[in-house]
Amino acid sequence: MNAVFVDTSYLLALELANDQNHQVAMQHWRPVVLSLPLLVITSYVFDEVVTFFNSHGYHAKAVQIGNNLLHSPSIQLVHVDPALFYDGWAYFQGDKDKDYSLTDCISFVLMQK
Repeated sequence: MNAVFVDTSYLLALELANDQNHQVAMQHWRPVVLSLPLLVITSYVFDEVVTFFNSHGYHAKAVQIGNNLLHSPSIQLVHVDPALFYDGWAYFQGDKDKDYSLTDCISFVLMQK
């Protein structure tokens, strides 16, 4: 079974009915759920998701989603350790023409591994 990396924008699109990508994300999600792959997120993605909801006045939703992510047997949470952080930082510095966040760059490095 292959692991599938899940990023912040995908999780937000699944949760937010008014997100411009909600319908596409929902259509994509249905077969993913049926195939039951291991879903991988980083602690930084987790942080971005719960912070988004909390900063938009939805603390209870942030807690609910956070607990769902933390307690799901289908989700592996990879903590960003110093090695992954510095590899992501090196990636970030090398892509001057891109508009990636540091979280994106750490995610790219993790996916390459």
